[in-house]
Amino acid sequence: MEIRLAKTAGFCFGVNRAVELTYGLLNEGHKVATLGPLIHNPQAVDDMKRRGALVADTVEDIPTGYEVIIRSHGVPRTIYDTLEQRGIVYHDATCPFVKKIQNIAARAEAEGAVLLVAGDAAHPEVQGIVGHTRGEVFVFSDLDELKAWKGPSDPQKPIFAVAQTTFQVTKWQESSEFLKKAYTNARIFDTICNATWARQQEAEDLSQQCDIIVVIGGHHSSNTQKLVQVAAKHTRAVTVETASELRPEWFVDVKTAGVTAGASTPSSIIEEVLNSMSAEINDSMSFEEMLNASEEKRVHAGSIVKGIVTSISANEIQVDIGAKQTGFVKLSELTDDSSAKVEDW
Repeated sequence: MEIRLAKTAGFCFGVNRAVELTYGLLNEGHKVATLGPLIHNPQAVDDMKRRGALVADTVEDIPTGYEVIIRSHGVPRTIYDTLEQRGIVYHDATCPFVKKIQNIAARAEAEGAVLLVAGDAAHPEVQGIVGHTRGEVFVFSDLDELKAWKGPSDPQKPIFAVAQTTFQVTKWQESSEFLKKAYTNARIFDTICNATWARQQEAEDLSQQCDIIVVIGGHHSSNTQKLVQVAAKHTRAVTVETASELRPEWFVDVKTAGVTAGASTPSSIIEEVLNSMSAEINDSMSFEEMLNASEEKRVHAGSIVKGIVTSISANEIQVDIGAKQTGFVKLSELTDDSSAKVEDW
């Protein structure tokens, strides 16, 4: 059985930044408390606890003398006020992509706009975003909920629309198209982070090449579950937090298995899962070999590759180049003749 590892599996920039900051403070002997679990990965959170980090649900739960880490999800504006009032030292590890959305929320308030947020209303990131405006807000989880919205309290109010950084890309595209048609005064901001776009696209591509996709990540992680949903559209998808949850029966008659991981999954757990799959199912390939094989399959800008034409449209040719990405050749790249047709080539 062949095992294919997604290129961007594991920690995203924002999560890695928060984790490194926390471990750095712990290693320097600081008393550290995180405001909520730092990341959606129980194993990583437990390791931080073993090293002395506390997890506080509220500012009131933080003991005297502890420094606070604001996790990558961010927090409402009122949390900063409370921390400063209590004189608590804090380190802001809010993801820059999340911080951008918070700033848009504040602008919506300043400009008297309604803020529309595509996401999970119960998710800490969304709660933090909403907490950066005192204006009118509507949170929706999909296109149906958006369509059911009755609109701004004042039809003349401008609309700012944003998405949770881990929102499903296809759902956001559908919602954006609807907003453009239904509300001509809507300003739509593309706020899904680059890592999310890349992971979901890779999961989409990989799921069309594999008999099964194993998604590694916390069972309660939003971005992990989004990857499962994307992959499940094309093939069987399962999720595990650790290698101990792998089931040999999943791989019976499987020729190609794909592996990806959520943004809160440490590389050590990814390696553990891949090594376990390698040992139990494919003794001939180690983690290092799988990683090297994955590297070899990647296509970089400027690469010269051969491919098989898989479809032709009016403006472009789609080519299977044997990698994780499909190749597209636009008509404008084939000829300068405006009267030419793709099928002529």
